[in-house]
This record gives sequence, C-alpha cells and structure tokens, in this order.
Amino acid sequence: MTPVITIDGPSGTGKGTIADLLAQHLGWHCLDSGVLYRALGLVAQRRGVELDSADALARLASEMKVEFRAKRVYLDGDDITGAIRTEQAGNAASRVAAHGKVRDVLLAWQRQAAKPPGLIADGRDMGTRVFPDAALKIFLTASAEERAQRRYKQLKEKGLDVSLQLIVTEIRERDERDRNRSVAPLKAPCGAFTLDTTSLSIKEVLDRVLGAAGGVFPDSVG
Repeated sequence: MTPVITIDGPSGTGKGTIADLLAQHLGWHCLDSGVLYRALGLVAQRRGVELDSADALARLASEMKVEFRAKRVYLDGDDITGAIRTEQAGNAASRVAAHGKVRDVLLAWQRQAAKPPGLIADGRDMGTRVFPDAALKIFLTASAEERAQRRYKQLKEKGLDVSLQLIVTEIRERDERDRNRSVAPLKAPCGAFTLDTTSLSIKEVLDRVLGAAGGVFPDSVG
C-alpha cells in the first residue's frame, strides 16, 4: 500500500505550508483537500446554487473538473488559484463541506491521490475519514487570535484593506461550523501527533513534524 501521512487542523495553523514542505523533503505527492471544497463553493456561487442545497452541490461536485498544474489550480480549464484563496471562498468551502453527500462524492477522488512513492494529505478529516489507516497522523492547532494575525498579515501584504477583528470573528465562526458539523467534524485523529503552532516558526514546526515522520519512516526522512 502507498504510505500516507495526514495533516489535519483548522484554517491558519500552517498545515498547507507544512504539507508542501514535507512532501518536498520526502519526494512524495501532496494533496490539498481544501482546494476541492473551495472550488466547489466558488462554482456554486458563480452558478447561483445555494450553499445549503446538498443535492445540487453534490451534482456540481461530480461534474466539476479540478486540475493542478505547476502549483496552479484550474477549474474546468480556468485558473482559479487566486479566487479560491479569499476569505469568502474559505467560508463557502466550510459551508459546502458540511454536507455528507458532497463529502461522499469527493471521497473517492481524494483517495485516488494516494500514489507511490507516498502522499501527504492536508485537510480537516484526512486522518479521521479519508485515510483512517494512515501510518502517521498529524494534527496542528493554534489560537484563533494567532491565526487571524497570520491571515491579516497575508491580506495586508496583498494591499487589501481588512479588519483584524472581523477576521478573528470569521475564524471562530468557521471553527464552530467545522467542529460541530454532523459529518466528518474537525477533530484530532486517534493517536495523532498534535502540535500547537501558535508560538512556533514554520521551520520549528517542520523540524518537529520531520521528527515525528522519522520515527515512522526512518529510511525516507533520513
């Protein structure tokens, strides 16, 4: 079986960055599962589909074609890399991800990403539902305030006029939705290596994650 390492956690904990760096270090593939939900939320909004309509969203999920090319994301041939990284897209993703029918449609697509030599899977239910038998499960956390600060800095660097307090509020609301949804709620997988990244740099987080990975895959990490 293809070895899999899952990295779960709420938005802003650094899991996407760590997943990408870990995949580069190991020479493995990387799956950003959140892209699928962000893409679905985007296409739903563009087509006027209500984000509470599970059946309509599941149909869209089965029809949309998402491709990854040189770190760019394409939806039905259109480059949506920038469009899916907005706060609006993130909130839409959280809403569509709450539907069991949508998650069922995307489940097989995500599992097909596990190809040799290995896969780093980043998301919110990678270790609990998508890859429950993963050899190593990692769960990253951070305070809502720290995650908001990180997002605020990113948006300001892009020249956007944003409210830090509004970002904090949106992050807390999204956490609440993700943790309390009836299907695949956000939680630490059983036996996961859990790390609070609030006061850690990316290098410090990566070093600790590599340490955990080295205990399971010594030949690959070493």
